[in-house]
Amino acid sequence: MKKPILRLLLALLLPVTALTAPPPNIILILADDLGYGELGSYGQKLIATPHLDRLAAEGVRFTQFYAGSTVCAPSRSVLMTGQHTGHTRVRGNAGRDRPAAQTLLAEDVTVARVLQQAGYRTGLVGKWGLGLIDQPGEPRQQGFDTYFGFLHQTHAHNHFPDFLWRDGVKVPLPNDLVPIGPIEGVGYATKKLAYAGDLFAQEAKDFVTANAKRPFFLFLSVVVPHANNERTRELGDGHEVPDLGAYADKPWPDTVKAHAAMITRLDTQVGELMATLKAQGLDKNTLVLFTSDNGPHNEAGPGYDPQFFSPSGPFTGLKRSLTDGGIRVPCIARWPGQIAPGRVSDHVGYFGDLMATFADLAGAKTPADATDSISLLPTLLGRGQQALHDHLYWEFYENGVSQAVLLHGRWKGIREKNVMAPIRLYDLTTDLAEQTDLTAKYPEIVARLAALMRDAHTPNEHWKIPGLVAQ
Repeated sequence: MKKPILRLLLALLLPVTALTAPPPNIILILADDLGYGELGSYGQKLIATPHLDRLAAEGVRFTQFYAGSTVCAPSRSVLMTGQHTGHTRVRGNAGRDRPAAQTLLAEDVTVARVLQQAGYRTGLVGKWGLGLIDQPGEPRQQGFDTYFGFLHQTHAHNHFPDFLWRDGVKVPLPNDLVPIGPIEGVGYATKKLAYAGDLFAQEAKDFVTANAKRPFFLFLSVVVPHANNERTRELGDGHEVPDLGAYADKPWPDTVKAHAAMITRLDTQVGELMATLKAQGLDKNTLVLFTSDNGPHNEAGPGYDPQFFSPSGPFTGLKRSLTDGGIRVPCIARWPGQIAPGRVSDHVGYFGDLMATFADLAGAKTPADATDSISLLPTLLGRGQQALHDHLYWEFYENGVSQAVLLHGRWKGIREKNVMAPIRLYDLTTDLAEQTDLTAKYPEIVARLAALMRDAHTPNEHWKIPGLVAQ
């Protein structure tokens, strides 16, 4: 009896980084503008997501996981660098007139670079948004061995593009283009022959098959269910999908049907990717993590009711909100034999934690600059001591500068559009919808949040907050 007990004690004492050999493959699937409440496993009743629901049933589902920001580019910058929006390079959607403000630089260290240096084959499929072909943020300059998809995030609005990028080379597609604005490829198609989401799904399966005999990191960054904003402005409906699928006969507006069809089509593609893993014998040595870059959008035109599917779940707000509806997102992780199935975790984590988590998985060191990253491995594996964030921080640069802090996973402070504005305070343990302002009741907590908002921001030449700190 002594030897089994000794082996058990040794296993409990081993660091969580001592896992399997070779190190596990990692697949990170990032949806675009998918709300917390748009999956069946998170309470959705109308949109079918059986494959993602199965992923949750076979792994762990997080209930308090946050995106890096409430819009695309800064959220992805947080994910890549392990730094929150007061520290990371790209802190907002810069727009077409400020491309230098929306690119990573050579000195930035991404999670792809960490894994590449640890011996992983690294691939990006889908949307990037952190550097163009002639910038230091181009994916091959940031740790990706190969990529296929959109570089410019506005180009990624077009689900039927006339070209995509592969490793620095344009790949022409058979769709036509009705151009809108000065950015190449932006607009919409009338001859819809090649759907970007379908191309990305096939590319992801091909990447897995081609790299079955070595550790790999696949960042599958899809563009669903983001609307084509330019098509919305021109035609009044920004949802684009090859067909309405199972929703064609629903008594709903067509744009509502299309939104559901986009999500279910993505769900089917996730199922196909999981089948590919199994066919290649990789299922048990691959961590698959699914999440979304921010909350649900309201960008598909007047025919789309953003509340039709209750996409934010029990939370208030949509994309561009710092209430939880804009930043709390679904997060599912599956790794057979390592992550126990059917678990639900209320651990408070966010995008920046994926840097330390993936570095741990690879047996690599978390970069010194990833100051806001805490490994989730103890929570994923159900062993070891899980470190906790004292607080999470966000800043948002549209219509002024807004800030939010979540203290101890409970106290949420928000300033909107002006860093001198009063802070609203909410207790998320009793007020998920953030409806009751407790500022007057807890002035000492408000003072702590104000100090955190001041100290969390570091200078950045492109993203300044006048009056908050010395610039």
